[in-house]
Amino acid sequence: MIVRHTPRRWEIFLILNGSVVPRILPNIIGAALWAAAVLMLDRHVVAVPQIPIGAMGVFGLSLSLFLGFRNNAAYDRWWEARKIWGRMVSDVRSLAQELHIFAGQGPDETYILNRILAFHHLHRAQLRGDDVADTVRHWVGPEDADLLMQTENSPNAALRDIAARLREMAEDGRIDGFGQRALAERLAAFPAAQAGNERLLTTPLPFVYSLLVWRTTYLYCLLLPFALLGSAGWFEPLVAAVAAYVFFGLAEVTHELEHPFRKQANSVPLSAMCRVMEISVCNALGRPVPPKLEPVNYVLD
Repeated sequence: MIVRHTPRRWEIFLILNGSVVPRILPNIIGAALWAAAVLMLDRHVVAVPQIPIGAMGVFGLSLSLFLGFRNNAAYDRWWEARKIWGRMVSDVRSLAQELHIFAGQGPDETYILNRILAFHHLHRAQLRGDDVADTVRHWVGPEDADLLMQTENSPNAALRDIAARLREMAEDGRIDGFGQRALAERLAAFPAAQAGNERLLTTPLPFVYSLLVWRTTYLYCLLLPFALLGSAGWFEPLVAAVAAYVFFGLAEVTHELEHPFRKQANSVPLSAMCRVMEISVCNALGRPVPPKLEPVNYVLD
């Protein structure tokens, strides 16, 4: 996720980190060269048929509306992912408080909170393929970490360990029935959040939307120079490049937001949110608190 101050006016045109310009630059250059070729052909070779500028205006308006709809749908996915992880942070803090109330400080509290951190790091790896082996070993120990990572669904295995520990605590009388119920309800929030994130990961926007957007955008940029011949003059390549920047840029932004867990500049900062959870757990257990993750080149991982 990009974290930076509001850029100054002159900086707006220089910022590339977090921008889609590097990825769509070939499209922008291609649109400008195509417009220049059409202009040269019309001026020096043969008169080129012109498209009424009004018709292209209607075409552009329709494309803008469709891009806006798809962008809203993609942003909803990104925002839902951020809200799910925000609730997970809240649930970790609530779990720590409830453990302190019902179980008190001791090995049970340490065991469960270490396992819940392992769950989140393993889930982070599940979502975007991070290497979390050393981190998980730090929190639960090498032997238990290797056992967790060998399972088919390693995040869920960490939750099963917590559930087994809660049952053991109840059977031995280390928590009462009310505490067991409260902690079980809190624990149930984590697999629900995991399922929500898995849904976002495995169910992108329908491919037909992407196909229609890209086809229509390319078609618009191919036809636009024929509508600018009578009005833009020698500025035609510049106007075509600006139009390509707008439409291809919106399409690329939508594609990036559609996948909130990928390792991209504008993705949800999963590592930073896991560190927030670690800080909360260390505070609850009276351990030294690790520092917050800071943005690197304005990107918060």
